[in-house]
Amino acid sequence: MQAKVLLLEDDRLFGETLVDFLEGEGYEVEHFLAAKPAIEAVYEYDGFDLYLLDVNVPDLNGFELLKQLRESGDMTPAIYITSARDKEALARGFHSGGDDYMKKPIDLDELLLRIEAQLRRRQGSGKIEVGKYLFDMERLVLYQDGEPVQLPRKLAELLGLLLKNRGEVVQTEEILREIYGEENPGTGVLRVYITKLKQLFGKESIRNIRGVGYCFDA
Repeated sequence: MQAKVLLLEDDRLFGETLVDFLEGEGYEVEHFLAAKPAIEAVYEYDGFDLYLLDVNVPDLNGFELLKQLRESGDMTPAIYITSARDKEALARGFHSGGDDYMKKPIDLDELLLRIEAQLRRRQGSGKIEVGKYLFDMERLVLYQDGEPVQLPRKLAELLGLLLKNRGEVVQTEEILREIYGEENPGTGVLRVYITKLKQLFGKESIRNIRGVGYCFDA
C-alpha cells in the first residue's frame, strides 16, 4: 500500500522539491503552505501515514499544530524539518510530540531513511492486515487501498478487540464490558455489529461460540 505523507512547508520551491523526490520514491504527498489547511485536511481525511512539518509557517507554527493533533489522540509519526538550530527548538519539537527532527539544509537520502524508519516502526506496532484491508489498531481506522472505510466508533472498537485476540474466543460479557462499560445495550446490538463485520470480511471470518462469545478467524 502506498504511504501517504502530509508535507507542511511554506517555501514553495523547497516544498515542490520534496514532493518530486518523495513521489519519485513511491510516496503519495499532499503539500500545504500553511498550517490551517493542513490541519483541516488531517481531520477530514484521517488517513495520513506520516507528517513532515516545517515550524515557521503561516496560521500556526508546526509545534502548535502537532501538539493539537497529539492532544486529539492522533499519533501519526511526525518529522520536523526546520531551519531552527538551537537546543530550545529541538526540545520543544520533541516535547510537542515530534518523532524526529532534521535541520535545514537536509540530505534527501537521509530524509528517506528517516521516513522509512518511522513507517516501519508504526507498521510493526499498530497495523494489522485483514484480507484486502489494513486496520490501524492505535487509531481504530480501517483502510482499503489506502482509503479509510467509514465505521461507527463502536464497530471499530469491536473489530479492534477481536483482532487483538485473533484466533481466540472472546466472551460476550467481556466484549460488552470493554466497549460499553456499564451502559450494557444487550447482545442484540452486538449481533448486529458482528453481522456487519461478516459483511466486510466474509461469513466465515467470525465464529459464534453459542453461549460463550466470538472468535475472529480471518
